[in-house]
Amino acid sequence: MPTPVTKPRMIPHQRPTREQLLLLMQERILVLDGAYGSAFQNYSLSEEAFRGEQYADHEHPLQGNHDIFNITQPSIVAEVHDGYLEAGCDIISTNTFNATSIAQEDFGTQDICFDLNQRAAHIARTCADAFSVIGRPRYVAGSIGPTNRTASISPDVNRPEFRNVDFDQLVHAYTEAAEGLIAGGIDIFLIETVFDTLNAKAAIAAVHRVNSAWDEPFPIIVSGTITDASGRTLSGQTCEAFLYSVEHANPIAVGLNCALGAEQLRPHVAELARLSSNGVSAHPNAGLPDAFGEYTQSAAQMADFIREFAESGWLNIVGGCCGTTPEHIKAIVEVVNDVAPRPIPVSRREGNDPDESQRLFKAELTIAGLEPLKLNEESLFINVGERTNVTGSAKFARLIRENQYIEALDVARQQVENGAQIIDINMDEGMLDGADAMQHFLNLIATEPDISRVPIMIDSSKWEVIEAGLKCVQGKAIVNSLSLKEGEEAFVSLARKCQSYGAAMVIMAFDEQGQADTYQRKIDICKRSFDILIEQANVDPRDIIFDPNIFAIGTGIEEHDNYAVDFIQAVEWIHKHLPGVSTSGGLSNVSFAFRGNNFVREAIHTVFLYHAIRAGLTMAIVNAGQLGIYDDLPDDVREAAEDLVLNRRPDATERLLALADNHSPSSSTRESQTDTWRELAVKDRLTHALVKGINSHVVEDTEEARLSADRPLDVIEGPLMDGMGVVGDLFASGKMFLPQVVKSARVMKQAVAHLVPYIEAEKAKRGDVQKSAKGKIVLATVKGDVHDIGKNIVGVVLQCNNYEIIDLGVMVPAEKILQTAVEENADAIGLSGLITPSLDEMVKVAAEMQRTGLRIPLLIGGATTSKAHTAAKIAPAYENRATVYVSDASRAVGVAAKLLAPEQDYEQFSQEIAAEYALIKNRVEARREKRAFLTLDAARANAMSFDWNTYTPPVPHHSAVQVIEPSLEELLPFIDWSPYFMTWELAGKFPNILEDEVVGEAATALWHDTQERLDWLIADGRLSAKGVLGFWPANRLGNDDIRLYTCEKRSTPLADLCHLRQQAPKPDDLSPNLCLADYVAPEGIADYVGGFAVCCGGNLEEILADFPNDDFNQIMIKALADRFAEAFAEYLHCKVRRHYWGYASSEELDNEALIKERYQGIRPAPGYPACPEHSEKETLFELLDATDLAGIELTESYAMYPAASVSGWYFSHPDARYFGVGKIDEDQLTDYAERKGLALESARQRLQPVLTD
Repeated sequence: MPTPVTKPRMIPHQRPTREQLLLLMQERILVLDGAYGSAFQNYSLSEEAFRGEQYADHEHPLQGNHDIFNITQPSIVAEVHDGYLEAGCDIISTNTFNATSIAQEDFGTQDICFDLNQRAAHIARTCADAFSVIGRPRYVAGSIGPTNRTASISPDVNRPEFRNVDFDQLVHAYTEAAEGLIAGGIDIFLIETVFDTLNAKAAIAAVHRVNSAWDEPFPIIVSGTITDASGRTLSGQTCEAFLYSVEHANPIAVGLNCALGAEQLRPHVAELARLSSNGVSAHPNAGLPDAFGEYTQSAAQMADFIREFAESGWLNIVGGCCGTTPEHIKAIVEVVNDVAPRPIPVSRREGNDPDESQRLFKAELTIAGLEPLKLNEESLFINVGERTNVTGSAKFARLIRENQYIEALDVARQQVENGAQIIDINMDEGMLDGADAMQHFLNLIATEPDISRVPIMIDSSKWEVIEAGLKCVQGKAIVNSLSLKEGEEAFVSLARKCQSYGAAMVIMAFDEQGQADTYQRKIDICKRSFDILIEQANVDPRDIIFDPNIFAIGTGIEEHDNYAVDFIQAVEWIHKHLPGVSTSGGLSNVSFAFRGNNFVREAIHTVFLYHAIRAGLTMAIVNAGQLGIYDDLPDDVREAAEDLVLNRRPDATERLLALADNHSPSSSTRESQTDTWRELAVKDRLTHALVKGINSHVVEDTEEARLSADRPLDVIEGPLMDGMGVVGDLFASGKMFLPQVVKSARVMKQAVAHLVPYIEAEKAKRGDVQKSAKGKIVLATVKGDVHDIGKNIVGVVLQCNNYEIIDLGVMVPAEKILQTAVEENADAIGLSGLITPSLDEMVKVAAEMQRTGLRIPLLIGGATTSKAHTAAKIAPAYENRATVYVSDASRAVGVAAKLLAPEQDYEQFSQEIAAEYALIKNRVEARREKRAFLTLDAARANAMSFDWNTYTPPVPHHSAVQVIEPSLEELLPFIDWSPYFMTWELAGKFPNILEDEVVGEAATALWHDTQERLDWLIADGRLSAKGVLGFWPANRLGNDDIRLYTCEKRSTPLADLCHLRQQAPKPDDLSPNLCLADYVAPEGIADYVGGFAVCCGGNLEEILADFPNDDFNQIMIKALADRFAEAFAEYLHCKVRRHYWGYASSEELDNEALIKERYQGIRPAPGYPACPEHSEKETLFELLDATDLAGIELTESYAMYPAASVSGWYFSHPDARYFGVGKIDEDQLTDYAERKGLALESARQRLQPVLTD
């Protein structure tokens, strides 16, 4: 009798939680369904079929309204669902893309939207449940489309402020749809095809509203639409800006769909995968439509692209959009079935590990207009434009009151052009309807990309005005401001409302008693606010911006004298004690007492900002066009301003006022109107004009320089480049701000523009115009960078030398650069960048050139680049042709000539460059730590310090030296397998390496062999583990040594342990220069140090003898012995913390946490970074009697034998952490030799690896 086939058992539907879906998305890539509109069109249904019996007499045509099928043709909808489920998809979406009252109004069916959504969800639910089996449930995603009206775009070109739908109307419509979807039985909300992010934010608000009624909220997926090759949504946002604007939805995935095929969507999916802290989804079209609007990309063709997405590690959810069919989905299921999903980063608010939380707190504050802005510890100071504020700008207030909004837009535009990276907008004026004015102005700004590209700070003391603004901004805005002045309940309520709109928030140092006017009040209120926001409102600290209140100084009132110092110190305290937050302030307040004297105000602003930024100030509301340069202030004025700002002397106000009389009425902003600098030589005049941003004389000065030069090009390569070098130095040193650089760029461009006709005329005179170009070069400033001066100059110089230049401008994505190079058949590509992130983008472009098989040279230049970075990072990413660093425009011609020379000459130059860069790369790697060093005394003065009076070191429970002999089975769970694969030169993290695109197959085969040999070793029994540990009373001796004692009386020394201290200066001047002795209490406080030595190499030679001439097994057994030894060290340290020393008896850490060193205390090993001098092992072995008790010997060079051995010290202090001593200088070498009792040359020989060159 044949065995009956057991069919998978259907399971009753159980709605998944967010956590369950996230776990599933980490196990495999989930597959979404394909197109519905395309499927319905294939049925070629008539108007009568659309109407069905239910709407036979409906007064509006219904053909084209596919959502009505949920009522009139449910069997067709179910048939399409079944097709995708049979193809293998995990998630089907409801047929509700246009099922909102707004979209249905075109068909006269706006009153049935709840029913449309409920029925659609019910159909999908029934189909999904029919295909759900144990181990493979199918899910229903409630589709929420964009509607046919946009909240960010006016339908009337003559009324840019007009909208035919507003935020509240959208929320109402989306809420009705969402409630219907829930009633019908969905699992997930899918907010898809977002081409206006403000519409999506309304949908998110609606979903959050309906979710608030459920204990377990419905998970959300948000999917945007990049509409064309610009890489932006229809409403103008970049992909990154879109991501930051919708992250407040707390989605399980953010993705992209529609408009583009997979090939065109590739770079944008890659960007999302790189940036997103959520899952990533993609459901592209089946290619691009042909001339007839049809999609012809086959299932196999589309699946090939999706395979690359998956194997690149970009996907958690994938499906299809327009033109895709069940055949496409089936092909996608097949190609992603065995590919690991993209790892989803752990959320900052998910997980309780404090170390992890601290690490994630340091991530960026992300905000966005049409373009993103990320702020982190490495970011430069951010200027917030203040002039679009009716309370601070009389001109702007007048324009708004007089309803001259178009003219008011120019004020905003000027702020952005002058360097404001955020603009602050305030409409709090008694004669205005603040909410109406805010809405009107923000709607206008949305139509001006040159303004709306920057994020908006919505500034008001009235929540209704702030909320009106939030309903108009598609990007992630900043609310300015909230405070505790109305009490905790109101504070928490408004913070939650800010979160619901996805806004960051400025928090004023203001409580129920009023504004904080002292340092202590400032930090107390900020700390209290921080705790409330984190604990009660669950606000991400990255979205908190503290304003500790800038008050006026120099008022003549003694109580005001320390206001600036209090602010600066409060900023420093906030950044040190409230991790993750940013800081801000209103700059003009500090100089309010000097209004009317712009020169003095500017001096105060410049000095105040200089010191506040050094203390950590993230941003300030400033007049971006009127910031001074710290070093350009007259010495007496700068000193007097610092006396006032830093409250250094009681007569500071009087001295500054006296100087004001001497300098008034001129100011640095009026220097362009004085003639003193006009007496300088023309070279110096050009430098002065560039630094000051003065363009009033640039043409005449440039012309004068041209007349005295041999060639017009010499003016660019000479005085103009020299002047820009000064600008660059000032900017790099933090003494010049971005707005001044913008002004300098304008002056430079004006000078170059004057020279171009003369350069062209010179070329024509030489007959260059008649010659064919020497080569075609594509130039671009890479994505994320807007600086083009250097690139433009290089372009001019190359054109003058008869090269054809294709200048793609700034912010150019990699795919556009490569596409242009291919289409134009370019001979070379030149990349430029000024900001640090451009370096990574250049590496990305180089890697893409390699991946796509381009074979043309690559030139690298720009202020942030270097030959070292090019050699070490960029050149290795692109090997098809030479990659060459060009230090300045004057060298570009020579480099281009060699790169585009005949092949033989090119090869010679290419080999020379390759040899040079190989040396540089090696030098960079070998000397990465080389830098200036502190003296040993200075390093000791910056030692880690603890309050030992408030800390009692733990006493070991077992102090005698003990032998430990665990079984291999006990050690097995503690093995870190990643280094094992590295032994075999297979790079990757275990277990992901088993699925690696390149080495996965080899790693998997090795893993199977290893498991067999591991089982054999354990069964064989000869490989054993043996170790020894001990604890001794200890105290710090002097600065850098530790003295061990024979007993608790601490009267008889047992041994002195000599350690080394870091001597490299700390870049933040806050971190200590560490030494292991810092973690041990000084004399008078009972402390302890432990030591251990473990081995898993006993009998190893005997075991290896069983495998003569079998290198594979011999290497494997040795590698496994090494892994067991390291696991023994981990195992024993765990036992020490829980039992032998017992200071962490309740510790529960899994192996991953142990690998990440999340335990208390450390076990540094002699010869390794924290104690790099190997000979200290000699002392350790004597203390432990390790040779006799554990069978481990030391060689003459202090290596341990057997090699599968580990030894080290135990330190218990809760703040002890691993570190590297790095390089040390000659004074520490001499000191160490004296402490250790060694001859200097002997000490030098032992410490050679850590000695500075």
